[in-house]
Amino acid sequence: MALKIISSQCTSCSACEPECPNVAITEKNGTFVIDPKKCTECIGHFDSPQCAAVCPVEDTCIIDNSFPRYQVPA
Repeated sequence: MALKIISSQCTSCSACEPECPNVAITEKNGTFVIDPKKCTECIGHFDSPQCAAVCPVEDTCIIDNSFPRYQVPA
């Protein structure tokens, strides 16, 4: 599953954008969004999603259940 940013909670602080190892986070219309096609939940890079770790607003970066879980390529 990819992560998503709840736009109504995003403060546009931009803390998450440089932390993403997959360059999946961009600014759009004043808030940040995660491209689900690029998001790997930081699997293979970190023990936990870095966007959620650095976000100053709790529960703003959350799992998007509408996308299948990321699979590490064999």
